[in-house]
Amino acid sequence: MPEDRPIAEVHAPAVERATDDLPTPVVVPIPQPLPAPGLDDVQSTVLAGSGGAAPSFARPLPRIMAIANQKGGVGKTTTAVNLGACLATLGYRVLVCDLDPQGNATTGLGLNPRNLASSMYDVVLNDLPIEDCIEPSSVRNLFVAPASLDLAGAEIELVPAFSRELRLKRALAEVHDDYDFVLVDCPPSLGLLTVNGLAAATEVVVPIQCEYYALEGLGQLLRNVDLVQRNLNPSLEVSAIILVMYDGRTKLSDQVVAEVRAHFGDKVCRHIVPRTVRLSEAPSFGQPIIAFDPASRGAIAYRELAKEISGGTPQRAR
Repeated sequence: MPEDRPIAEVHAPAVERATDDLPTPVVVPIPQPLPAPGLDDVQSTVLAGSGGAAPSFARPLPRIMAIANQKGGVGKTTTAVNLGACLATLGYRVLVCDLDPQGNATTGLGLNPRNLASSMYDVVLNDLPIEDCIEPSSVRNLFVAPASLDLAGAEIELVPAFSRELRLKRALAEVHDDYDFVLVDCPPSLGLLTVNGLAAATEVVVPIQCEYYALEGLGQLLRNVDLVQRNLNPSLEVSAIILVMYDGRTKLSDQVVAEVRAHFGDKVCRHIVPRTVRLSEAPSFGQPIIAFDPASRGAIAYRELAKEISGGTPQRAR
């Protein structure tokens, strides 16, 4: 009996079959996975400026980062609070600017919005100097510009305002050199408050949950980033995409991670934030995770993310 031979050789993206009774190879295409809707047309926007090289997450200080995603419940506030706290423990001076009318970043850092003399509403609508509303947190080097419920009406009140898209940018210019990092917690919408955050920022950080519909609406967010870049803020860039709410027990989380990395490549941070109960409990105590449970998986993940995004400890002392 003649020696057995393999009857198929795989050459991606096709399978080439050759047998003794087929004089010429027959090429059978392998179906390719369908791209995520709405992302192909903006993928070039995200990767613009990288020149094909693997980009570094580190940037010159000071850095103003808008934490943005138009979907709600994807970890924007959790990322703003805990990334800010971990950057502060590395030795950076950090300001968390809460632009979300829900004020979750404010309460998550131990402040009661009802007891505030002033807030970001007064900064954006009434031209109050931002240093007059900044409050210290329980973490050394970490400060917060709090939100109040009044911000809920700011979207409407900003419509007739002069230079309405640049209110936050002008306010932050006054404290530009006082902080190494300013993290702007944007609301889950693409309204005027989010546009203010994008216009004031030097970079955009996008948290993406490792769940179904994770990429839904992301294309529109990136198109808006491109519009702000072309019309209001030419220096704006999408610098990092953070995968959050990862559940290693499900195949879905792994599929979402693979999908996001396939689309955005080196823009995706290497470290992933797991879904943990401790991360969910920390805000109810008004503490970031590194103060609430510094040994938890969430605290470890955000510490590693802070090192990855910042490039390590600061080179200059404050």
